[in-house]
Amino acid sequence: MSQAVRQLEPSSLWNHFADLNAVPRPSKKEERVIAFAKNFGESLGFKTIVDEVGNVIIYKPATPGMEDRQTVVLQSHLDMVHQKNNDTQFDFDTQGIEMLVENDWVRANGTTLGADNGIGVAAIMALLSSTDIPHPRLEALFTIDEETGMTGAMGLKGGLLEAKIMLNLDTEDDDELTIGCAGGVDVTAEGNCALEDTPSGMTGYRLTVRGLNGGHSGMDIHKGLGNANKIMNRLLYKSYENYGVRLARIEGGSLRNAIPRESVAHLAVPANQDGPFAEHIQALTRDIRFEHRTVDPDLEVVLEAVDTPAQVAEEGFTDRLIGAIYAAPNGIFRMSPEVEGLVQTSNNVARIELIEGTYRVLCLARSSSETEKADIANALTATFEAMGANVSLSGNYPGWEPKPDAPINQLMVNIYKDMFQEDPHVYACHAGLECGILGTNYPGMDMISFGPNIRGAHSPDEKVQVSSVQKFWKYLLQTLERIPMN
Repeated sequence: MSQAVRQLEPSSLWNHFADLNAVPRPSKKEERVIAFAKNFGESLGFKTIVDEVGNVIIYKPATPGMEDRQTVVLQSHLDMVHQKNNDTQFDFDTQGIEMLVENDWVRANGTTLGADNGIGVAAIMALLSSTDIPHPRLEALFTIDEETGMTGAMGLKGGLLEAKIMLNLDTEDDDELTIGCAGGVDVTAEGNCALEDTPSGMTGYRLTVRGLNGGHSGMDIHKGLGNANKIMNRLLYKSYENYGVRLARIEGGSLRNAIPRESVAHLAVPANQDGPFAEHIQALTRDIRFEHRTVDPDLEVVLEAVDTPAQVAEEGFTDRLIGAIYAAPNGIFRMSPEVEGLVQTSNNVARIELIEGTYRVLCLARSSSETEKADIANALTATFEAMGANVSLSGNYPGWEPKPDAPINQLMVNIYKDMFQEDPHVYACHAGLECGILGTNYPGMDMISFGPNIRGAHSPDEKVQVSSVQKFWKYLLQTLERIPMN
């Protein structure tokens, strides 16, 4: 089934991709692909090392006449996301990816393809195995576990690489040059509240916010999408003070890196306040729906009577929790003053839970500025500590601060213009990339990321465009040929 891929051009790249895709390589289970990469480097006679976390580095000398050029790191990650359609019979632990060629696209048969980041790995392999492509000295860095923790990048120690230029081959649009990304930190506020028996004369209600589009809390944070947790909080603000409403339970949002789409709260409302409270929710819903009419046209707020909860949160807690969530920064915190249109710092109030007297608020703060990331984390910490919560920070990873004037950026922009008679999209993204982490132990290295058109990554719809791979390959070769002298 995969033979058709081997007939594509450039044949060396596609053959290496087919060889790679024959090796099972899920994140956290990369033993076989690490051995594959190590054996590949050694079979070519090049110095090859596997570091203590499993990254593979292969060193290739410059081709004749290129010895005086600057050394370049070529970097891609070995692991891939393993996902399949429900009706696809496939064992990722034992089977290689089955690939299909359909017109100008390569896809897999009911599974992820692994073009993310297998095309980058294959391009590096094609350069390492070449005998007729001019290039400077190369340091090929194959990292592990990019998809589920970036532990390979985090574990790479200083001193293993000499180059001052890194080409990361992990971008999914062939007209983009990525020159920066955000770092992130998980902020968790948690604690307990006493429960009280629900006072007599109260009616149970369930309040639901749903129908929001949601999205990636980094890449989509600039779109003005509604956050179900913040909308729910707005609906409940001063509900105790004005209507005597007591909160029994709340669950909103899911993953930290997802803008919340739904939130559900269980309430007890004094019987003599059902009407006024319902009217308040109705009026506020009209305002909120109008504000979100463009980005979230299917937004719904539903208030429905249910069994009265046996217990509710202690008096005063609801107002403290809602006040803290109201004060917590959400969405864009600051735009970049250097890169037009780039969100520099943001926060996502990702999940809120109050279940049986235990509460948690999960946030993900992002920034391409380390100092600003610390600042927004401090703002969140102060906000939730003021209500009595215990606040912890975890999963901290650094950003990659854009350097638009770096020589490699200028060189690659000029090459792109020369080759394709148009300007590339020079871009920094508000999400985590390995470059930010790698830069911590190699702070003097200039980095840039690019790649071919890949669509549907991380899903069984993943596909890569053949003509775009050809464009990417030619661009990569031209870049290496024009790397400046030391």
